[in-house]
Formats: sequence, structure tokens, C-alpha cells
Amino acid sequence: MKPLRHIEINGHTLEVLDIPALPAERAAPPLVLLHEGLGCVAMWRDFPQRLHARTGRRVVAYSRRGYGGSTPHPPGVRNVYGADYMHIEAIEVAPKVLSALNIENPVLIGHSDGATIALIFAATFPTALSKLCVMAPHVFVEDISVQSIREARIAFETTELPAKLAKYHADAAATFYGWNDVWLSDAFRSFNIVPLLNNITVPMLAIQGEQDAYGTMRQIDEIGLHVPSAQLLKIKDCGHAPWLARTNVVLDALVQFV
Repeated sequence: MKPLRHIEINGHTLEVLDIPALPAERAAPPLVLLHEGLGCVAMWRDFPQRLHARTGRRVVAYSRRGYGGSTPHPPGVRNVYGADYMHIEAIEVAPKVLSALNIENPVLIGHSDGATIALIFAATFPTALSKLCVMAPHVFVEDISVQSIREARIAFETTELPAKLAKYHADAAATFYGWNDVWLSDAFRSFNIVPLLNNITVPMLAIQGEQDAYGTMRQIDEIGLHVPSAQLLKIKDCGHAPWLARTNVVLDALVQFV
């Protein structure tokens, strides 16, 4: 059985997957996974378990509010997020989650939106992490990202995508539009966290697929320019989810990195 449990943060319940460390790794920094814009604990599939098997460390993943089995947003409500939603998750929510789980100096491992949240966290709390890994991060908004997100909306409204997402989220429509609406808003086009990158001091691994439909290689190249110590891993024949499409490559890199 999966070691799922729930915690209360800001009056809302968040679901948490918490795999304990093996005895020999109890003193090692835990690995904390931050999911993408339509992700959740379950949508990591068996990646947390495989990461645990390779490292022996405590591995934690949680679903943000409105995702997975966490408290959903009010039904029928649109525009639940502002352009600063990732800053709020990084600065106001993530520290409370880590505190509630008694986690100190973890390795944050984020994908897509989760990677951006991890970057903002690392820049805001530079001494709070052990290391940082980001996969397919968004440090600024590109036309390719907006176009792919427009296409995602068409897919949601014309295909079986709502039924597929309903297997993972309590309210698939609220989850989808909460993410999609803000990304397609005029206010979000100016989203840019490049200036924050200069504040990141922890060791970092940045991973991106060369066929990522949601961002060009400029995303992690910008990280390389502003965080000289960052290691960049560019994966051929790989799209937006390296941990899923090229699992063994990512696991090998992570094991070596941590």
C-alpha cells in the first residue's frame, strides 16, 4: 500500500505520499517532489518509489490545493489563481508543508510549475535547502508555452481529456481551468523570475527535454547564465516530462547529483 496521509495547511487538507528512509539513510536530506500544473501525487506514478529504491532516502510528494485528493477549489469558480500563484505556493505554502512534515534542508525536485515553485523557494530561502533539481522549469513565458497551453484547452474541451484527468483530481474542470486560465491571461505574459535566479546558492541540477513543447532550451540556459554552479542536462528525444519519458536517465542523474 502507498504510504498516503493528509495534513492541514491554511485550513485546507493536502494529500501527502511519504515514503520513509531506510535506516542507513535516515540522516540524509529527504527528497521532496513538487508536481506540474496538472499533476498530483498519483500522477507521479511509480517515480517516487523508484527514486526511493535507488537512494534509500525519505521521499515525499504532496498535491497542492485543488489537485489530486487535496481540498478542491469551490465548484464552478474560475480565475482561482493570480499571476503570482507560484510565488504564493513557494513562499507561503511550501514552508508550512515542510514544517508540518518535520522536513529540514531537503532536496527539492520540481517538474514544470513545480520546478518554478522550487526555484522561487530556493531564491527566497537560500539556506533552507540541501540541493535543488528542476525539470522543464518556467523562468519566463515563451510563445511556445502559450501556444501549447491553448492547444491543451482545445483538447480539454473536445477530447476525452476531462475523463482522464477526473481519474486523478476531485474536480477536473476546476483543476484544469485554474491552471489554464492564468497561463492564458494577459497578466501572466510578463511573468519572469530570471532576476531571482541570482539569489540561488545551493547546488542545482536543471533538466530539460530537447523536444519540450512547453518551453525552449532557453529556460535552463538562462539558469546556467545566472547560477554558474548549476549543472545542465539536456535530453535528446524527450519532451516536457523527462522523469516519465526518460526515467532511467533522470534517475541516474539524480542519484549521482544527490
